[in-house]
Amino acid sequence: MVRPILGIIPARSGSKGIPGKNLISLAGKPLLTFTCEQARASKRLTRTILSTDAQEIAACAKKHGVEAPFLRPSSLAHDTTTMLEVLKQALSFLQEKEGYRPEITVLLQPTSPLRRAEQIDEAVDLLQACSADSVVSVMEVPHQFTPGSILRLESGRLVPYQEGPQILRRQDKPVLYARNGPAILAVRTDVILKGNSLYGEKCLPLIMSWETSVDIDRPSDLLLAEFLLTSSR
Repeated sequence: MVRPILGIIPARSGSKGIPGKNLISLAGKPLLTFTCEQARASKRLTRTILSTDAQEIAACAKKHGVEAPFLRPSSLAHDTTTMLEVLKQALSFLQEKEGYRPEITVLLQPTSPLRRAEQIDEAVDLLQACSADSVVSVMEVPHQFTPGSILRLESGRLVPYQEGPQILRRQDKPVLYARNGPAILAVRTDVILKGNSLYGEKCLPLIMSWETSVDIDRPSDLLLAEFLLTSSR
């Protein structure tokens, strides 16, 4: 018996940094379609749905083979709405209306158009192979942004952010990681619904390259993504 693994793509209509971001054109097609195509190409996801508050966004997802079984309440489409609230609403809807409850839920944000379907599968495989609560995608922090290299302003004067000896050689700096959106979050559904958490107590990393980690937040991110997409053709 195949255990259900659900992909959820959250795509609300409001966006201040880039108005209409989820449907904005990137390399000739709406931004949302990249994530829809990646989800459909995944070999591990058994179902993918969209969570949105807008009919236009729902129509775009349906056109590209992704279900939009409901419109998200407007109360869950604000800047202050947490992703945990969004996932819990979607999962509760499916449970109540269909009796459907996946073993694993995979969050796929449409602002990560360069992730690959194989990376989605890798995250699911890692979660299933380990006794972990979740797997989250991360990227290595550039060495110039590690704590020992960061400065802060103090009365208009630059001072080290971190006290102690300053590490200048890249080779001597610690290797650190940051969530890249995240582009992918695979989490056991019970952690969301029963544990009221996105990550749980044991979270494992899926390390992605910076090229596949591009997160569309500003207009300059669109330019970078466009360059990477067109130069790889």
